[in-house]
Amino acid sequence: MNVLLPNIDVVTCSRSEHARRLFQDILTGYNKLLRPVQNTSDAVTVKVKLRLSQLLDVVWTDSNINWDPNDYGGVDVLYVPADQLWTPNVVLYNNADGNYQVSAVTKAAVYYNGTVVWEPPAIYKSMCPIDIEWFPFDEQLCDLKFGSWTYDGFEVDLIHYDKDDVQITRENGRLVWIVPNGVDLSDFMPSTEWDVMAVPVKRHEERYECCRAPYIDITFYIYLRRRTLFYSVNLIIPCIGISFLTILVFYLPSDSGEKVSLSVSILICLTMFFNLLVEIIPSTSLIIPLIGKYLLFTMVMITLSIAVTVFTLNVHYRLPATHRFSVWIRYLFLDFLPKLLMMRRPEPEPLSVATADKAPAFELNQSENVIMMTVLPKLGKTAEVAGQSSSSTSPQQTWFDEEENAAIASAVRSTCFIANHFRKKAAEDEVKDDWRYIANWYMLNHAPSAEHSRQQTSDCLKSAETTRVTKQMWNNRFIYIW
Repeated sequence: MNVLLPNIDVVTCSRSEHARRLFQDILTGYNKLLRPVQNTSDAVTVKVKLRLSQLLDVVWTDSNINWDPNDYGGVDVLYVPADQLWTPNVVLYNNADGNYQVSAVTKAAVYYNGTVVWEPPAIYKSMCPIDIEWFPFDEQLCDLKFGSWTYDGFEVDLIHYDKDDVQITRENGRLVWIVPNGVDLSDFMPSTEWDVMAVPVKRHEERYECCRAPYIDITFYIYLRRRTLFYSVNLIIPCIGISFLTILVFYLPSDSGEKVSLSVSILICLTMFFNLLVEIIPSTSLIIPLIGKYLLFTMVMITLSIAVTVFTLNVHYRLPATHRFSVWIRYLFLDFLPKLLMMRRPEPEPLSVATADKAPAFELNQSENVIMMTVLPKLGKTAEVAGQSSSSTSPQQTWFDEEENAAIASAVRSTCFIANHFRKKAAEDEVKDDWRYIANWYMLNHAPSAEHSRQQTSDCLKSAETTRVTKQMWNNRFIYIW
């Protein structure tokens, strides 16, 4: 091992000496400001290739730099700082950074036949139009347009590095060279936000009326597609779920007292997601993204639902003492619209006296006990007096005496007052049920709360009808007794 190391050192020093001598020989009298051609009419062919790893491959042939490797100890390649060589001055035309040229000073590989390979690391910032109409399911196209800033097509001929896979066509009267896979993706690290779909390259020759020489540029097109998993989980699915909660506002019964609170809570949540969307998407005034239109439409619908809910609650809690149930409202909402919408209001079940006796059994028994304890004993007493006086012909004796007549009249008046009160209460309940019917059936879009209100309305109608029949029965009984 000790014997081999001196031999390696000797070879290394010898090769370095040849490289130093070669470097001095080829750069002595070399002018980097002149194009490396033997004839001024010749063009320098520059091959350009892009790799998505911060590298730009530029290859050309410098006729001023060539040597015989045998004269320099077999040295066939030399690494020279790029600022000491002629460069084709290739820049990015659609630059958005302000720095058009490569700022990093790197070395270029110079081969014995004059071929110069320059791979400068660079970060390019290009101006790319962004179409966010289908965000986050959008696809973007970004182009990088490279060309020589100083030389025309007769002086520097830009071509793609992979010249064997070239398709020649014409676009708008211009000759275009197309390379389907013009960008090297071997060193590309996959992005967590974008997928690279295609990377074609086009070579254009622009000719202007002022100049005879063409101007050549090579444009790299990068087709990107946004990955939607992050936006679907954190933005789209929550927005859709919150939007569907708007339907529950119409299914929530009006008596719960939480309809407006639920609507306002949904509106606040959607406003928060809309602010999050504004921070995510690029700021542009050209077009509104689809998800932004969806959120705006949903916010408008929720705002309208709040207005409808407020109006519905106003109709639901109307009383006969504050609002009149006009004829046209009754005709429109109770007669015309149900027929037009093929709706049918549940009819109250017919009730008989027997049904009334069975339904409010407790109240009826209590009323009978009161009357039996107060009125009927007096009626029996007066009937007994009337039987005894039937054989007498005294004109001063009557069938009832005045005190007993006053008690019976007072009881009848009280019963009539109670009956009238219940009739009025039943009429008011009927008007309330009509208002609730309008609110639940027409304003709440036939929600399940309307079914609850319909059952409640039917029960109220049954109760009112039962009360009416019961009071009518008691009136008939007292008239019969009287």
